[in-house]
Amino acid sequence: MVNRFPSVSTTLTLKVVAIICILSFFLDFLILSLPFQPTDRLWQINLATALVDRGIVPLVGLGLLFTAYWIDSTDAGSDRPQGIDLRFPALILSSILGLMFLLIFPLHLNNVNQAKTQALTRITQEADQAETQLNNRLSQLQAQLNTDQGKAQLEQLRTQTKAQFSEILKDDQKYKQALESPQIPANIKELLKKAKTDPQALEKAIEQQTDVQTLRTQQLSQLRQRREEAEKQAKDTALNSGLRIGISSLLLSIGYIIIGWTGLRGRGAVQGKPRATAR
Repeated sequence: MVNRFPSVSTTLTLKVVAIICILSFFLDFLILSLPFQPTDRLWQINLATALVDRGIVPLVGLGLLFTAYWIDSTDAGSDRPQGIDLRFPALILSSILGLMFLLIFPLHLNNVNQAKTQALTRITQEADQAETQLNNRLSQLQAQLNTDQGKAQLEQLRTQTKAQFSEILKDDQKYKQALESPQIPANIKELLKKAKTDPQALEKAIEQQTDVQTLRTQQLSQLRQRREEAEKQAKDTALNSGLRIGISSLLLSIGYIIIGWTGLRGRGAVQGKPRATAR
């Protein structure tokens, strides 16, 4: 006669895998919490992220554990020893994990929001400092150019630059090589194309590139663009972390609480409606 009940090794395997899943989560918890820095906001964010990312592991373990005991319950006629019943401790653990992930939800959102605020403040301070340094440096340059020696050097630089461009524009081979060279920036190539048809464009561009006010406008624009990009990245990072970890933590807490409290209620550990008893 074929045995219609699962073998002992099947339920034992499920229980062993379940215990390993649960223990591995707590081992990760212990390792990730080191060095222990509960007052460090970044430490809290990283720990919450790591725990939520691994939060499904003990949930799977609980599922395997209760599946193993359900299989055991179908083998009611078996006389094999049942061993220690882990279902009640597992239900208590599930309830605790549900509470933990429920607390992580608002805590992580608050930490992420404060971290974003600090990041934006730091970006603003660094950008303001960079603009101040740029203005000071260009003011010193403008003062030097206002002297006779500075004006002479500026005029010499403009003359040399114009001569270099003119030499390329006069020679079609050099002009073609310059346009095809990957080492020459795109804005220089564009200037060469314009100057080929309009010589006045070259003089105007050289004058603008050596003008302090034009340099200030260009570099301030670049600084502010980098500032906007950094602020956008900080906001996007905070939003992504808040949504992903926050929602995942809330879902995990719901799952653990349902398993824990439903199981405890079914075993009579949580006070519910009194059941009617047969007379």
